[in-house]
Amino acid sequence: MKLRSLLLATAGIAVGVTGMIESKAAFAAKEVFFPVMVYRTGAYAPSGVPIANGFRDYYDLLNKRDGGIEGNKVVWEECETKYNTKIGVECYEKLKGKHGGAVIVSPYSTGLTYQLIPKAPVDNVPILSMGYGRTAAADGRVFPWVFNFPSTYWSQASAFVQYVGNQIGGLDKLSGQHIAHLHHNSAYGKEANPTLKALSKKFGFKLTVLAVDHPGQEQKAAWLQIRRKRPDWVFMSGWGVMNQVAIKEGNSIGYPMDKFVGNWWSGSDADVIPAGDGAIGYKSTAMHAAGTKFPLFKDIIKHVYGGDAAKAKANNVGEVLYNRAILNAVFATEAVRKAAKAKGGTPTGADVRKALETFSIDKARLKALGLAGFANPVSVSCKNHEGTSPGVFIQQWTGTAWKVQGGFVPAMSDVVRPLVEKAAAAYAKENKIKPASC
Repeated sequence: MKLRSLLLATAGIAVGVTGMIESKAAFAAKEVFFPVMVYRTGAYAPSGVPIANGFRDYYDLLNKRDGGIEGNKVVWEECETKYNTKIGVECYEKLKGKHGGAVIVSPYSTGLTYQLIPKAPVDNVPILSMGYGRTAAADGRVFPWVFNFPSTYWSQASAFVQYVGNQIGGLDKLSGQHIAHLHHNSAYGKEANPTLKALSKKFGFKLTVLAVDHPGQEQKAAWLQIRRKRPDWVFMSGWGVMNQVAIKEGNSIGYPMDKFVGNWWSGSDADVIPAGDGAIGYKSTAMHAAGTKFPLFKDIIKHVYGGDAAKAKANNVGEVLYNRAILNAVFATEAVRKAAKAKGGTPTGADVRKALETFSIDKARLKALGLAGFANPVSVSCKNHEGTSPGVFIQQWTGTAWKVQGGFVPAMSDVVRPLVEKAAAAYAKENKIKPASC
């Protein structure tokens, strides 16, 4: 009798333990994993640190304020890439299978994005390269796993040319103008060149292309050419230390800052503050606003920093690249939210990819997220992974803050989209890819 009671008790304990294990396993499964590629060290740390902080804080906010995404805990892990493509690939391989598998990845490097594109369909991890990476990926028929909304390098370049046209009285006045493209000598820096060359041919302006080698501290030769040729406008595709050096060099030769326009990776606080008053008037393109006036940032200060605004400021809250990461994290988590709702549970990377193909955020959703007026609405389709309304805002440095000048400048999609489709078709042919039917 005692033996029977002991056996029953043992069985009961086993069942109880098994139930606890199953319960814990079920709980652990209710999480979504975001690998975060960072460069907090190295030559590009001034740009990388605020980006990394933005991702970290938004994911932290969702857990502390909302309990995650649709009942799924947000899990993330940083991996230091030093903005090195080889190390970045190693980071991706290290992280992709953790916590049940990554549901989406934002490489934050054009070179790394290029390397991950063929891996995405194999690993079932969609890529969100927001405003960077391979521009041709905007054609979702050839790149079903890559999304680059809300705009691409090529659309940005065309919007810059449109902006110049607006400033001088119309696109018909571009003939005879001289534009110099000062760019980082990398896959990223060269992305805008095909579009600028096509637009130069179309509108008759002179184009001078000037490359600056990594990391960008030595630019004397390029600025000697700018001083000699005196282009009407300088457009810059820079990154990290290259930007602040360029602004100092431009100021040293007396180039007018209001005719010097950086792209959206060349318009952060770290780019202008080191140049002091010499940076006043410098402009850049932008895809969102700077500052902390939006309700979402008040939530971050409250829930992530315990109301300590000084600590939040020390962690770059409100700076351009911090806000860039916030927008990126919003897009990624909203896609995961949509996938979770559609599935009725924890989504996989494949579920998130499907959600991205019909992704949209309208003004009402931006307001609900605490971001009314922060960025433009976005709408994506199977065919168009760039979104339906590409373009830029132009912001200008006042000496203390970035201020948006004028309204939204649309891209020349009638020029850019055919270039995208041509490049995508060439990629498909080279890689033996059968384009999807959308």
